[in-house]
Amino acid sequence: MDRLSEYRRKRDAARTPEPVPAADAGTGPDAGTGAAGRGVLVGPASGFVVQEHHARRLHWDFRLERDGVLVSWALPKGVPDDPAVNHLAVRTEDHPLEYGHFEGQIPRGEYGAGSVTIWDHGSYETEKWDDSEVKVLLHGQRLSGGYVLFRTRGDGWMIHRERSPLPVLLKPMLASAGRQPPADGQWALEMKWDGVRALAYIEGARVRLVSRTGRDITPAYPELGGMGGAIGREGREGRKQVLLDGEIVAFGGGGWPEFEALQSRMHVTSAAQAARLAADTPVTYLAFDLLQLDGRPLLNLPYRERREMLEKLMPNGQWWQCPPAFPGEDFAAVRAASVEHGLEGLVAKRLDSRYEPGGRSGSWRKIKNSLRQEVVVAGWKPGRGNREGQIGSLLVGVNGPGGLVYAGHVGTGFTGQALRMLSGKLAPLRRRDSPFAGPVPPQDARPAVWVEPRLVIDVTFEGWTRAGRMRAPAYKGVRADKDPADVVREP
Repeated sequence: MDRLSEYRRKRDAARTPEPVPAADAGTGPDAGTGAAGRGVLVGPASGFVVQEHHARRLHWDFRLERDGVLVSWALPKGVPDDPAVNHLAVRTEDHPLEYGHFEGQIPRGEYGAGSVTIWDHGSYETEKWDDSEVKVLLHGQRLSGGYVLFRTRGDGWMIHRERSPLPVLLKPMLASAGRQPPADGQWALEMKWDGVRALAYIEGARVRLVSRTGRDITPAYPELGGMGGAIGREGREGRKQVLLDGEIVAFGGGGWPEFEALQSRMHVTSAAQAARLAADTPVTYLAFDLLQLDGRPLLNLPYRERREMLEKLMPNGQWWQCPPAFPGEDFAAVRAASVEHGLEGLVAKRLDSRYEPGGRSGSWRKIKNSLRQEVVVAGWKPGRGNREGQIGSLLVGVNGPGGLVYAGHVGTGFTGQALRMLSGKLAPLRRRDSPFAGPVPPQDARPAVWVEPRLVIDVTFEGWTRAGRMRAPAYKGVRADKDPADVVREP
């Protein structure tokens, strides 16, 4: 059986740039794999392609690689992104595998005249395939998740996008330390907020907050519980399932985030305490990314598109908002504003960057206004004078190739409340020997009280010595959202 006979009948190889294989080229599973017949994918996986076709009427061609051909449907309204809305799918003739790479202009007067560009492509898994229903799981650059093509009356077809559940375990994407991005129109700038990173899982009116380490921190921030209901109002009734990435911050008297003010909110032990602290020191959730919407995973969309969708979706409320992003070309002005308001720095993001869960990508650059470092507490030295009987300084380190490396001692920046809190956290972690992989200067090691390296703190400092120690480090706060194993020296 020649599955491409109808395709060839409609095209003249001498008049169109489209691939038109010879009648004896075959259409079996091995067809289209030679140098002149490259399929959608190289390798054993099945591939798909969606082509934007500006013909007499704009439509999108949805093609699935199967049995040596591209099984094809024309979608007048494109691929649906809402599970509640199905789109018409018109079954068309099978296409050769080579068509999966075709982009170009089909001449006027020829079948399908107009421009063709590849809108998306990738691999897929088949969950069901018969004469009345095709159910697949797509893994593309723009499309991901389950889709179903189903037959209606006669030869009619529709396409439906299935609702994907919110991911159970998803780690936030991380930025790499970097410098000012080029002024080429390909970057956006966001303020680097001094708070706690949190993913917000929203289903209906229910909100669940998860820290960077995967800990459920919802009970600590009761004022954020109304965010789900707010997203559903103001014409957003269909928004019943949302996954946001953002930062929980506590704003000080000057109207800008103060990490120190957030410390009390990070260590609640009861609902009553959480409610009391919410009244005294309320927090705000600053959403800066949209990862899933109504069952549609968005991780493979470029940042530009995710950001546009977020800004349309996110209402600004008393305790939640979507802070602005700025063009990369305005770096000097935006950086100056962040310095003026005492912010930690900026995050530069490529407009075409996809979201890479748990990854630290150069597509996102953190640009700090001052030297700042997360360190692991490995011990402490008793205080003297007015700190008699308290912690005098913390012995801290960062992870290196051979284990925990000594990075100096932190003796300033503490309030009395912070010292009491740290004493309570470190007391049950005491151990007999040093957790550092290498030597510690005798003047620091002799009086040291060693602890298990489980507590991460944030410090500012003036620079690194040749010996790998921080100069003049000052305590900023505990990072309960950071895993000690992830703490390394920042470039």
